Amino acid sequence: MRFQTPLVPATLIRRYKRFLADVRLADGQVVVAHCPNPGSMMGLKDEGLKVWLEPNDDPKKKLKYGWRLVEFPDGAFVCVDTGVPNRAVRATLEDRVVPELAAYNVVRPEVKYGENSRIDFLLQGGGLPDAYVEVKSVTLMRQAGLAEFPDAVTARGAKHLAELARMVQAGHRAVMLYLVQRTDCDRFTLAGDIDPAYAKAYAGARAAGVEVICYGTRISPEGVWVAEPVQVIEG
Repeated sequence: MRFQTPLVPATLIRRYKRFLADVRLADGQVVVAHCPNPGSMMGLKDEGLKVWLEPNDDPKKKLKYGWRLVEFPDGAFVCVDTGVPNRAVRATLEDRVVPELAAYNVVRPEVKYGENSRIDFLLQGGGLPDAYVEVKSVTLMRQAGLAEFPDAVTARGAKHLAELARMVQAGHRAVMLYLVQRTDCDRFTLAGDIDPAYAKAYAGARAAGVEVICYGTRISPEGVWVAEPVQVIEG
């Protein structure tokens, strides 16, 4: 998935009110950027971090910049935009290059199901049972190389796991796909200390037959692409 507009570098001053960030552009100008991430962004909102912004000239948008990436001094990138994973995963599913899901030739995004929910992707085709695929963005790293989810309490995330479990009980496939949006991790696990209720819902979903897969990403100021599988550490 390529960014629509070339990104520009900036320096983070502060992130506040969840969806706003003050940043300093290369020319010294301070602007307010939209922060497309409602999570805690632990480790990704420190003053002085190098960030990458996507400019826009849309008159309907109040803010002329959207925060997309963090770049660490060691060259590692993190995509903070929680809207990116669905776009990147959709392209990958349509190209049928995710081995676990490559048999499906119909990809339907945002389909209503369950109790007032929408599944990220409903996959169909080939005489196979429907596959309900939920996608989560993973950006937290507290130990070197180990990505974790969630970075904050997410009652909505626990609800999604329960909905997936019900789809399995109804005879469908249900897949929880975690996309690690950082280039410095090769393992994934749950942050059960941050949200014990989510960890409990995860255990229940796994016991019900919900599948879990995790993929990494290639990230640069040009775009974000789904990359190699990431090892899932459970228990």
